[in-house]
Amino acid sequence: MEIRVLPDAAQLAVAGAQAFADALSAEPAMAAAIATGRSPIALYEQLAQMQQDGRADTGQMRAFQLDTYLGVPDDDRRSLWGWMERAFVTPLGISPDRVEKIDAMAPDIAAECRRYDAAIAAAGGLGLAILGLGPNGHVGFNEPPSPADAPTRTVALTPESLNSNAGYWGGLDQVPAHGVTMGMAPLLAARRVILVVTGAHKHKILRRAVEGPATPDVPASLFQSHPGTVVLADKAAWVGE
Repeated sequence: MEIRVLPDAAQLAVAGAQAFADALSAEPAMAAAIATGRSPIALYEQLAQMQQDGRADTGQMRAFQLDTYLGVPDDDRRSLWGWMERAFVTPLGISPDRVEKIDAMAPDIAAECRRYDAAIAAAGGLGLAILGLGPNGHVGFNEPPSPADAPTRTVALTPESLNSNAGYWGGLDQVPAHGVTMGMAPLLAARRVILVVTGAHKHKILRRAVEGPATPDVPASLFQSHPGTVVLADKAAWVGE
């Protein structure tokens, strides 16, 4: 694990986009897990600008959805697929045949999770995973405790996750209680990982993730021994102010 601290979120976005572009240069047809959430949005905007300028090329890559809310259809304005489509897929011109979605409405969700893991394996595994850091150390919806061998699966969302998403849903009582997430197993097998962390409110959990013991109780900490992981943190997240 490499830790890079940037002066602010804007410079972090530039560094993250460059790291993404470098991964594409090394592996143009890679499969990438794409996180939603506030932290990586500016990174995707920078990457789209790099593509327009001819400094990045997403023309061969495949985009894999990182997580979703169970039972929320794609056309719901609050769906994580809709967020991914608006923030990443459309700006970067990723064609539908190169996007792999989790079907949150599948009648047999366990079978859908197995299909998804098989799709990741068929793509040669993940070349890159873009991840944010949740308030309790989760990545995707891999809530604590999440062991290193956890597959793609349905999870019950913790109070921390429910509270952090309440604003998007119009109140805590409106947030879905369950999600479906790409598991720790395929994420830890990714050849490159970029963990994006911004804001002073992430200071304590960031330090636990990178300096505390590697434990399923802080799922992000399991990347400490991953040689291809780069943590990009702004100064506020690193120093807590």
